Amino acid sequence: MSVVRMLYVKVKPETAAEAERIWKQECAPLMIQQPGCLSEKLLKCHDEPGEYISYSEWEDAAAIETYRKSKDHDVVVSHSRNLQGAKASAKTYEITG
Repeated sequence: MSVVRMLYVKVKPETAAEAERIWKQECAPLMIQQPGCLSEKLLKCHDEPGEYISYSEWEDAAAIETYRKSKDHDVVVSHSRNLQGAKASAKTYEITG
């Protein structure tokens, strides 16, 4: 059964367009090419400006850990750190149904 990793991200509303551009052009392409990454989507919250969820589905938890130890993960993290005021937290879920 596959595993989902959700990265909850909050940026200042005035940097939202830049955050979306960075994610779509820089981060998502790196993630989707990782071994075991089945899909990657960016969800934009309608109720809270500047709030996003990076939703990625993986073959298994081992694929996520391999990605998290990769240089590509370091690049993704550096992009989010460059967005002033960005806050992020990640959680991993097992698909059960």
